[in-house]
Amino acid sequence: MQTNSFITEGPSWVNGLSWADIIIIVLYFLFIVYLGIKYSKSGDEKSYFLAGRGMGWPVIGFSLFAASISSSTLIGQVGDAYSTGIAVFNYNLISVFVMIFFAWFILPFYIKSKIFTIPEFLEKRFSVASRYYFSAITIVVNIFLDAAGSLYAAAMVMKLVFPEASILTLSIIFAIVVAAYTIPGGLSAAIKVDLMQGIFLLVGAAVLTVYASYSGGADYVRGLMLNGDVLMKLVRSSDDASVPWLGMIVGIPILGMFFWGNNQQLVQRVLTAKSLDEGRKGVLLVGFLTTLTLFLIIIPGVMAIDLFPGLPKPDMVYPHLIMQLLPNVLIGFMIAAMVAALTSSLSGLLNSVATLFTMDFYTKFAPESSSKKKVMVGKMASLVVLLIAVAWAPQIGKQFGTLFKYYQEMLSIMAPPIVAAFMLGIFWKRTNAKGAFIGLMAGIILGIVNIVYKVNTGYSIFGEIHFLLTVPIYFVWSAIVMVVVSLMTEKPPLEKTEGLTFTMKDYREETLTLKEKSLGHNYRFWSYLLIGFCILILILFW
Repeated sequence: MQTNSFITEGPSWVNGLSWADIIIIVLYFLFIVYLGIKYSKSGDEKSYFLAGRGMGWPVIGFSLFAASISSSTLIGQVGDAYSTGIAVFNYNLISVFVMIFFAWFILPFYIKSKIFTIPEFLEKRFSVASRYYFSAITIVVNIFLDAAGSLYAAAMVMKLVFPEASILTLSIIFAIVVAAYTIPGGLSAAIKVDLMQGIFLLVGAAVLTVYASYSGGADYVRGLMLNGDVLMKLVRSSDDASVPWLGMIVGIPILGMFFWGNNQQLVQRVLTAKSLDEGRKGVLLVGFLTTLTLFLIIIPGVMAIDLFPGLPKPDMVYPHLIMQLLPNVLIGFMIAAMVAALTSSLSGLLNSVATLFTMDFYTKFAPESSSKKKVMVGKMASLVVLLIAVAWAPQIGKQFGTLFKYYQEMLSIMAPPIVAAFMLGIFWKRTNAKGAFIGLMAGIILGIVNIVYKVNTGYSIFGEIHFLLTVPIYFVWSAIVMVVVSLMTEKPPLEKTEGLTFTMKDYREETLTLKEKSLGHNYRFWSYLLIGFCILILILFW
């Protein structure tokens, strides 16, 4: 084990890095830029924004996984595991069930309607007003939560290599690296790079887990499990500060649906599928990969409790494991693996915001624009997003506690009304445009009122409850408004529901079709295996 102190500021951080480590990191940067440029497609909007709609399920699955391992996962969840144990894995575990639901019931409507953006579906089902609102909210979330969060996390990691550099300076460097291949190349470049980075990340995380286990981490975790320690339990008491059991049941599914079913950054990758079946299999693949994060990301965070007690900054636990446990050369490899996760997230964000701005706003005001013009506007939008995110990134560490807390609490306000609109829109034909839009407005207004009240008093309007328990409150409030307004106003016209809402007839017809396929080609069979694996994990760590 290395002896360099991670906590000490100054040049001692660099002493644990050899020139070989630094060369590996630099070469990695150059390599991903080269790959991105090599696989770039930007001839027209279909190629630039959706990679030509020709991707297979392995590419989609690994790309989704790499993009989903964002700053809030690799940095935030490891830090949260160090503070509270494996309960943070519930966000991933419950989300796997959400992925299966999404693949079965929601993705078909996205693929069949040939949308470019998720807000575009709201226009087809409801109205252009709902599309504008959701698109604007998504752009704000992408910039201030995701893009800025990724830059902040990447900058914190790179302070290991350049301790004297500021967060702002390192954020600018990362922005330039990602922009170098994402802005010219579009989604095709991002996905091809993500495929490589997803594999790279899995290998790197597995290597670090092995080192942590052999350094005493495995014995520590085994002892916790034999003693029934709460650190190794997924299901917690109702007053647990990390993930209370009720919040796990009623809060996380809503956040998971927003992240996996309504998030332009991730769903856009599924929209590149050459067919519905390829898209579904890609989603199920990322579900299997996500379950591995318990063993490759979360549990190493718990091991760090024993290996390095008393670390003052939870967001730096994972980099600490790298610097203290790994030998030289592998340090460079793992820092590059972390960069892989963070740059994958950011590259997807840039393309998703470019797609949203171009297809949801610019095209509406300039419908006669050529494909070349739309691509150029998308590139300019990506550049503006980067500039704003770079400026905001340094504020995250100053204004909020941990990165994970920052991300989840902001999302708990923005996500529920949107999820309510999609769920009612797909599963209840009577929901109309007025009901959806007024419900969206009612949900966000309640969130703003709560934020203002909390800033002025220090308390939530819902009392002293966990933020996960506020999520269903926002959801139910928005849904009630949507139902009441829809019932009080006219029924939606047929063109707003035909082919855009769920029917049991379509489900039964698909069931008959799947009976003719072998199990290996039946997505429902793989879904059942995934559900069984998740239940097994839940039982083992109950």
